[in-house]
Amino acid sequence: MPTKPSLSLDTFPNPSPARDYLIHMEIPEFTCLCPKTGQPDFATLFLDYIPDRKCVELKSLKLYVWSYRNQGAFHEAVTNRMLDDLAKATQPRFMRLTARFFVRGGIFTTVAAEHRKKGWKAQPSIDLAQFEPLSSVR
Repeated sequence: MPTKPSLSLDTFPNPSPARDYLIHMEIPEFTCLCPKTGQPDFATLFLDYIPDRKCVELKSLKLYVWSYRNQGAFHEAVTNRMLDDLAKATQPRFMRLTARFFVRGGIFTTVAAEHRKKGWKAQPSIDLAQFEPLSSVR
């Protein structure tokens, strides 16, 4: 039986829940319909999140994204709705969904929405660029 679009998001246990680590996904085939004209809108989605106890399963994410193909939605609305659904399913420490829509009427639109778990604070990043490799020190 062929797969079908689905609004269901499956998860699996985070294999390293004691550590903050970033999961980055690029989803280049997002489509929905313009609610005014019915014409297709195309976007690349960038999903970045720091999981807590659950991670999103990729096949269910693919089917979830596919479910928007025939739905009319403004860019701002669809980005925020998707973030809400993903955050509800995974309950991450941090999540950002960025939707970069292709040009329509001479305008590119990018919408970014974020979710933070209450009380979570990002750990400071280590800037490795400040360290020179030993081979360059003379």
